[in-house]
Amino acid sequence: MSPDSSDPDRPTERAEAASVAHPGPPAPPAAVPSGAPDLSPVEGPVEPPVEGRAGPGAAYASLLRLHFDEPKLPGRRAAGLVGAVVLGMTLLGAPLGLLWVLVAPATPVIKITEGAIYAEPQPEQPIAADGWFSLLGLGFGVLAAVALWFLLRALRGPAGLLAVTVGGLGAALVAWQVGRRIGWSTYQRLLAEAPPGQSFDKPVDLRAGGVDRVLGVLPVPYGNVLLVAFGGAVVYTLLAGWSRWPSLHPEPDLAPDLWPAPTPGFGPGPLAGPSPGGSPPDPSSEDGPPGSLPGAGAAGVSWGTGASPAPSAAPEPPAPDAAEPPRG
Repeated sequence: MSPDSSDPDRPTERAEAASVAHPGPPAPPAAVPSGAPDLSPVEGPVEPPVEGRAGPGAAYASLLRLHFDEPKLPGRRAAGLVGAVVLGMTLLGAPLGLLWVLVAPATPVIKITEGAIYAEPQPEQPIAADGWFSLLGLGFGVLAAVALWFLLRALRGPAGLLAVTVGGLGAALVAWQVGRRIGWSTYQRLLAEAPPGQSFDKPVDLRAGGVDRVLGVLPVPYGNVLLVAFGGAVVYTLLAGWSRWPSLHPEPDLAPDLWPAPTPGFGPGPLAGPSPGGSPPDPSSEDGPPGSLPGAGAAGVSWGTGASPAPSAAPEPPAPDAAEPPRG
């Protein structure tokens, strides 16, 4: 049969063109399994929410009002709390200075005609006084930062960091002045009245810290006087970095009863597997209603990932001397 002749078993090109130009009616929609939710779009205007009706959003808002009892502080109240913290830490510098005098050793000196000299060529007492002040200052700053973080949760943030930094600086200056002035009057009296060659103690003082004046006017602290503020600022910043809440304030979690109920027919189901007795499950028992996929369950929908079918084997090529099959 030549290619120009008509083949009754094969549609002609004209029929194919006609079928493309005039397609048939659209295929009917697939049957929706019984029990599955209706996911078709809603036609017409959407009903506005009714005032007074309690929904998930209203319930969550009420939960926030009940449990989140730490509203944002007004600016005036926050400034008052910062000032109170700074004043309290500054006053606590007085007992810190007393503790420094108790643990740091005094430096022995000898009276001479021009004044007083060290009793030893290279005394270790001034270095010990600096070391004790540094250790006590760091410990005080760390404790102050931790106490401020947990006791004043409403002040967390830049305001708390400012309070612990300025308060630490004030506490260090007060501790330094209180410590160095204990016994200072006795030292001045002995320095003026003692005969040459008499030994006495010089009160503790700082050699690696103090206050310097820039241009002779502006006082600027330096050295280990800054360690109290440094320790408090570092610890407070670390506590803020490790906080589980972005706002640095405790935030309530959504209660389980406020989550919407799962839609029937959707959600992960039990995985198919061998029964406790060892026999494999029966696939026919897990089939859903007619028209649903195999293994879809009673609701006709499954979240399980089905295994892809194995690819079919390619047909073997014909032998070179094989006869051509008849056409038609």
